[in-house]
Amino acid sequence: MSGPSKKVVDVAFKASKTVDWDGMAKLLVSDEARKEFATLRRAFNEVNAQLGTKFSQEPEPINWEYYRKGIGSRLVDMYKQAYESVEIPKFEDKTTPEYKPKFDQLLVDLKEAEQQSLKESERLDKEIADVQELKKKISTMTAEEYFEKHPELKKKFDDEIRNDYWGY
Repeated sequence: MSGPSKKVVDVAFKASKTVDWDGMAKLLVSDEARKEFATLRRAFNEVNAQLGTKFSQEPEPINWEYYRKGIGSRLVDMYKQAYESVEIPKFEDKTTPEYKPKFDQLLVDLKEAEQQSLKESERLDKEIADVQELKKKISTMTAEEYFEKHPELKKKFDDEIRNDYWGY
């Protein structure tokens, strides 16, 4: 197998390996969505099977001698010459080089956003834990214990008292 059909089969095979069907199926919530997803998966597998069989095989060579005996050599030679003169153009991918850098940059941006999201998630989890701890202790906590955790508030209150500013 060679040429564009080989490339199509290779791409389809790689795509079938990288699709996380089970992961996507877990995200579905309605029965209608599950039915549509099953239909999509079945169609995808059928197309891959066709690409793997129909287009992966080399065409059988033409037995010119068989046709020469039945039709005559002059007509068969004319068809043979026409058949051999047909040139199938090679597929030249001009789109991938244009979009590959953009896609690669999107992947880099995605990784950065993922890292930022994880950091923000950790910060928020810590903040939630602090608030829950404060909620448990608030009824028995003294002002000194609170100011130990929030020294900026103690400084603010001390400055207000020192400056004789009582908020009115």
